Amino acid sequence: MNPLNAMYNCIIIDDDEIDRLTTLSFVKKHSLFNILGVYESAIDALQNADLPKVDIIFTDIDMPEMTGLELRTQMTQISACVFITAYPDYGAESFDVDALDFLVKPIKNERFELCISRIQKYFDIRTKATLFEHSLGADTIFIKDGHEQIKVKLHEIIYLEALKDYTRIITNAKKYSVLSSIGNLLVEPAFNSFIRIHRSYAVQPHFIDRISSQQLHIQDYTLPIGRSYKDVLANFR
Repeated sequence: MNPLNAMYNCIIIDDDEIDRLTTLSFVKKHSLFNILGVYESAIDALQNADLPKVDIIFTDIDMPEMTGLELRTQMTQISACVFITAYPDYGAESFDVDALDFLVKPIKNERFELCISRIQKYFDIRTKATLFEHSLGADTIFIKDGHEQIKVKLHEIIYLEALKDYTRIITNAKKYSVLSSIGNLLVEPAFNSFIRIHRSYAVQPHFIDRISSQQLHIQDYTLPIGRSYKDVLANFR
């Protein structure tokens, strides 16, 4: 992917020629895609696609020899996968293998545009969140925002929120997305003042306004308290 030009490399896989050409026509309408290859089977894609350069897979699921679901397990290094299938029942399984979206044939233009919007938002987060770099001193971190390095004072961070492989850093001035799990951040010495209140949240104790049985109130935010973290907050009531 080239974030400067906002163009994403993709491949298209479908064993049905008409469906393959249909997906190709939808993808070609959008200048943000660079089509690296179009394949009629998962095996063909695995053997011939330049996988390290691929950002997105558009793939059918029900294919001979290897299904799209099986293919995805072989291509986990590729950032985004969009399944396109005639069988809605595959929906749950598709998200088990980290699908970004799931389209049911025949593809509708409005639904494909929604898919494009999801792809753009997903990569926008990834681009902005090349993020967390390193600690500087005891009270400052540098965050990469676009092409700029932003210095953020740790005591100004209100809370952290887990977003799968990312962590959102909330300050009064701005919200940042960090390409690091919340668990990995919290073992960094710079974040040792934070307390975990939920599997998805960690807060700065000095910002806590009020704690109830299931929620924590911190400035204008209300955050949930996880059952296994209640003992940690006992001393703050």
